[in-house]
Amino acid sequence: MSDQTWLPAGAPERTSEAPAGADLTDAIEAPSSHHTVPSKESESYTHGHHESVLRAHRARTAQNSAGFLLPHLRDDMSLLDVGCGPGTVTVDLARVLAGGHVVGVDAAPQVLEAAREHALGYDNVRFEEANAYELPFEDDTFDVVYAHQLLQHLSDPVGALREMRRVAKPGGLVAVRDADYAAMAWYPESAGLEEWNTLYHEVTHAYGFEPDAGRRLFSWVQQAGFDVAHLVPSASSWCYATPTDRQWWGQVWAERCVASNFAVQARESGLADDVALEQLAQDWLAWAQAPDGWFAILHGEVLARV
Repeated sequence: MSDQTWLPAGAPERTSEAPAGADLTDAIEAPSSHHTVPSKESESYTHGHHESVLRAHRARTAQNSAGFLLPHLRDDMSLLDVGCGPGTVTVDLARVLAGGHVVGVDAAPQVLEAAREHALGYDNVRFEEANAYELPFEDDTFDVVYAHQLLQHLSDPVGALREMRRVAKPGGLVAVRDADYAAMAWYPESAGLEEWNTLYHEVTHAYGFEPDAGRRLFSWVQQAGFDVAHLVPSASSWCYATPTDRQWWGQVWAERCVASNFAVQARESGLADDVALEQLAQDWLAWAQAPDGWFAILHGEVLARV
């Protein structure tokens, strides 16, 4: 089924200016400035907001994280970005919706400071602290409600989807995209990366989250009350295979294994100790040095008409 049979096309031409955070080299060199402790409101966010996590989040753009949504945007639309993080995708979407307005919400006030700084100079975007289960907006407020890599970190993703549906206008869109950790693939084969993937599943399950959210989005959206006839499921991927991308991705995860909230939760849940986590970090760095190294992340996506 083609999404053009029911979704409006006609997105405006994107600016040729590269969005901030799109360049991976810049991301590698970004200064460390936001190390926070996750709050209960953020449901003990597995990754937390260590610099290694924010470095990855700052590399996200509308093109690489909302490509499935872009063709359906109009210049004058209103859009809510739920779980906006440091705001690079949010601001990028504000560029696309130059005649509309964009609101980014996140449960972590510290990361919103970075988002507001990133948005300086844009008058059609703002950021607010909010819980995904209790969005501070009236019913039928936004033309589009978008959430990227959020539902995998919530204990009640269906409840959050119902709340997104509530604040979307009749005829509007809810657009969600999440990774699927069990579907991640890499080469060369690495026992260390296999152990990392297994541990990540164990840690997230211990805290009540679903790391394989990508494959479940289509089901969750239906459970949240959306009409299956008005859903367009899809998939897309990220790939890290160039020397620069491998160095960046391997370093990001090497740091996460020992310094992010993932490491904290792995230790607190008794699933790994410092020695094991340090070994995983070394395994990531070893993979990044392989000249034939390749890593792919599959994402599930759903566009849902309200």
